[in-house]
Amino acid sequence: MLPRTLGELQASPFGQESYRRRTIKDEMRMNLIRKLEAKTPLFSGIIGYEETVVPQVVNAILSRHNMILLGLRGQAKSRILRGLIEFLDDAIPVIEGCEINDNPFSPICRRCRDLIQEMGDRTPIGYWKKEERYVEKLATPDVTIADIIGDIDPIKAAKGGHAIGSELSIHYGLLPRANRGIFAINELPDLAGKIQVGLFNIMQEGDVQIKGYPVRLPLDVILVFSANPEDYTARGKIVTPLKDRIGSEIKTHYPPSIDHGVAITEQEAWIRRASGRDILVPQFI
Repeated sequence: MLPRTLGELQASPFGQESYRRRTIKDEMRMNLIRKLEAKTPLFSGIIGYEETVVPQVVNAILSRHNMILLGLRGQAKSRILRGLIEFLDDAIPVIEGCEINDNPFSPICRRCRDLIQEMGDRTPIGYWKKEERYVEKLATPDVTIADIIGDIDPIKAAKGGHAIGSELSIHYGLLPRANRGIFAINELPDLAGKIQVGLFNIMQEGDVQIKGYPVRLPLDVILVFSANPEDYTARGKIVTPLKDRIGSEIKTHYPPSIDHGVAITEQEAWIRRASGRDILVPQFI
């Protein structure tokens, strides 16, 4: 029986001051500490990183850092990033119908602030599951600011009778929609320089310019990236201001032993099929 209005939410454990002020980085840190104390496995399906990569990821989360995984193809970078949702709560309260999953206690979008002013304690509350709080984007040179941050939507402005420069006329991109979640970008060097600067502005200042209009968006988001060091000179680079704001740089590697390689192959191979026949793969293969 989860609270369904703002008034009920304030009177519930969700309304405690410590919960209201908690960011996603605090949330991940608390859940990680809980897992460490319980000695439960942190990542599933990750083999050979127990003494190298996983401790670095743990340090990054404990330090509340944005992070980047540097490594060659096939080194489980994406799997680690997707595994970060295990450090999130099962569900968090949001203002129902909000495009950017606003915190009911400190909304940042104009629509939600107006709704709370109008309805007060009757403001409807919904819940956002942890599986939905991971947003991933593969970086390509054709990605635009509109894709990542957002754009002015003239149709939305016309239907609502808003000015083009109004916050209510914005169609939000992937990053604002990941508010209070994890936003992952694969192959970061492929992202155009001006888009990387837009990410830097969000990380550092909490604001961005959409079509020349300054928009204040103090997003509560953790940014995680992956990159292949071989591609830096061939396809692009990470701009210095953004690189300086990525707190933890974690290098991945191939299996350190044949045993690890065999274990990974057995895990990923599709040999248990519903054909009624057992497939035997000899050890030497």
